[in-house]
Amino acid sequence: MRFGQVVRRLLRMPGFTSVAVLTLSMGIGANTAIFSVIEGVLLKPLPYPRPDELVVIDHSAPVFNMSSVGAAPFLYFTYREDARTLQDIGLWQLSSTSVTGLAEPEQVPTLAVTDGVLSVLGVQPLLGRLFGRSDDRPGTPETVVLMAGYWRLRFGGDRSAMGRTITINGRPHEIIGVMPDSFRFLDRNVSLILPERLDRSQVYIGNFSYQAIGRLKPGVSQQDANADIARLIPTALTRFPPFPGLSTKMFEEGRLTSQIRTLKTDLVGDVQDALWVLMGTIAIVLLIACANVANLLLVRAESRQQELAVRAALGAGSAQIARELLLESVTLGVAGGAVGLAFAVGALRLLLALAPANLPRLDDIGIDAPVLLFTLAISLVAGLVFGAIPVFKHAGPHVASALRGGGRTVSASRDRHRARNTLVVAQVALALVLLVGSALMIRTFLALRQVQPGFTRPEEVQTFRLSIPSAHVKDETATVRMHHAIADKIAALPGVSSVALTSFLPMTGQTWHDPLYAEDRVYAASETTPLRLFKFVSPGFPAAMGGSLASGRDLTWTDIYARRPVALVSDGLARELWGTPSAAIGKRVRPYLTGPWREVVGVVGDLRDEGVNERTPTEAYFPMLMDGFDPSPKAETFVQRGMSYVVRSRRTGTPGFMREIEQAVWSVNPNLPVAGARTLQDIYDASLARTSFTLVLLAIAGGMALLLGIAGVYGVISYSVSQRTREIGIRVALGARSDDVRRMFVRQGVTLAAAGVALGLVVAFGAARLMSSLLFHVSPVDPITYAVVAAALLGSTALASYLPALRATLVDPVESLRAE
Repeated sequence: MRFGQVVRRLLRMPGFTSVAVLTLSMGIGANTAIFSVIEGVLLKPLPYPRPDELVVIDHSAPVFNMSSVGAAPFLYFTYREDARTLQDIGLWQLSSTSVTGLAEPEQVPTLAVTDGVLSVLGVQPLLGRLFGRSDDRPGTPETVVLMAGYWRLRFGGDRSAMGRTITINGRPHEIIGVMPDSFRFLDRNVSLILPERLDRSQVYIGNFSYQAIGRLKPGVSQQDANADIARLIPTALTRFPPFPGLSTKMFEEGRLTSQIRTLKTDLVGDVQDALWVLMGTIAIVLLIACANVANLLLVRAESRQQELAVRAALGAGSAQIARELLLESVTLGVAGGAVGLAFAVGALRLLLALAPANLPRLDDIGIDAPVLLFTLAISLVAGLVFGAIPVFKHAGPHVASALRGGGRTVSASRDRHRARNTLVVAQVALALVLLVGSALMIRTFLALRQVQPGFTRPEEVQTFRLSIPSAHVKDETATVRMHHAIADKIAALPGVSSVALTSFLPMTGQTWHDPLYAEDRVYAASETTPLRLFKFVSPGFPAAMGGSLASGRDLTWTDIYARRPVALVSDGLARELWGTPSAAIGKRVRPYLTGPWREVVGVVGDLRDEGVNERTPTEAYFPMLMDGFDPSPKAETFVQRGMSYVVRSRRTGTPGFMREIEQAVWSVNPNLPVAGARTLQDIYDASLARTSFTLVLLAIAGGMALLLGIAGVYGVISYSVSQRTREIGIRVALGARSDDVRRMFVRQGVTLAAAGVALGLVVAFGAARLMSSLLFHVSPVDPITYAVVAAALLGSTALASYLPALRATLVDPVESLRAE
């Protein structure tokens, strides 16, 4: 039979064809959408020359329980000079800088790099040149390279921008180049690239605030590079002096270890676990859809028994009949794939809108040639899979026996009933697996939401970032007075209840870890001092965050301007060191082995700074202006110039509120840009984004599986009712009660569902363990989850069985008997 004849035959059955195509399109479309994400994130090579040679050079400190500490200048110089396995290496870090003189003052995301970073990536500029060693030396004229988007936004794509100067952090920088449109630095959104300009003579052991990227020499493996770098770590510790107040021994005891991984592995991170789990769940949806369509084809093939038997009697072979049935099923599969592709485009837009902030390579996700080939492949495979079952049942030599049947009075054989029932059991089992996964993620999400983050009513807290460069205000005290004046202006706005400043906002990934020493504790020579989270804050920080003081008092502006040696500590740190919060008051601490002791005047309630799914860190809070904090020889007074403002107000989120804040800032200094405006609720939601993303997709997959599974049960019971119409008529005519007839069919549906649930529970126990890394305070084999899902699925299938059974008992028995 030709393809055209198959299409015409399917078009003559619009109900059957539309249901089959739509069922398949759900499964194929969902698989296409998820595969496009996996292809873009995990399978595509990075857009750099020879990307397999690119590596991230990270380090771990097992003694401090830190699996990733980044890189540091003292290691960078050692590796660049002595590494045998690297072609080149570079350091980079992200920041934001103030740009003035082009439009309104703005704070733009900036990438600071040593001269090796861009050459390691093999990038060529669109205009001008990139940094060389001369640009990266301290004391040379300052330069900048623009990203293409920023160049077009601020200079209209004018090539004469080369050689012009722009004011960055109050200092002029010459524009020497523009990056190509295709260039993206990993997944970081930046506008400017600046040279790092490290001074080797001022480098100390420490300062792990950088990331390192390198390119391996041809033929070098990661294991070779790891061994090479590990060999150089002891050399680096002897080549540079320790940071004042620290000791080389502390780093030696920390057992600093190299952690080299490919750049792609580093970029993707642990999101690949969630993506493969999602791919597996969506594949299950496709299997359920295939089972549904296979059941439809079985019913349709049985209605064609007489036709197929006649053809077999007239000489048509089993292979010819099999080809016809397979061509029909493959045609349905391809049609489902075409419709599913259209669904996938819309679904992909939704997926990207729901994507968590840490989903990498968003720009690489789309419908491209590999995705189209994948869609075609699964469409063909799906057509063959669900088409094989009716072929096996109805294309064999036994088809001629249908000629001896009596027509509709002949019941379908037990074998055919068994095939349809087996498919339904498989559908219910697979649906249960997906529903268990969805329920576990829902319980995880609820568990995360129940964790107290340490702040209250985050929707009423507006945050933004403000930095005062030394080129604008050189004096440290004047810098703090300007921050203070801005805070007072904002506090005077209508509806503002409190304002405070902090160096780092919670749950943003920004941290500063260092050891903290207590005066009343004796530290053994062999003891490794734990690292604490350091913050620099203004008075009023606990109140603005909606937190509390567990004991003592808050900082005051007098403390700051008088540079009193005071500090706050977190509740957890106070309990660890002194037993109770009240016992911490009056104790003295310092961040380095040298320098002044600082009196603990208050204990702040714990904040979940690193996310609600992480342990609460122990923290120390210092004034934003201090003497003696930085023990380096050139430092006398320390000031935190870049601060995040925390503004509590019920007007947060209303039109114009942020504009009033900007006007308040510019009334103090018109050259200060306001950056990163978002509410504390936005930050909190972003910390849950990965869980939310996985939850939504698993819930969608579980919902689809439930609908398809119930549809399968409904279809089988409906067909059973239609085949037993005469029997039902006889039973009712002989006095059988309608309730008994309905119960008979409901029992059949529930029996199938129970078999599916039993099988699904076994599979789910094993499959759910693959989700362990995604769960929080929920066991992969949580009995409550399994019991609730099983009960819900059995109840749903009982309802799906009841409806066709109810319809059967409403048929007039005389009419059903007359029809026979």
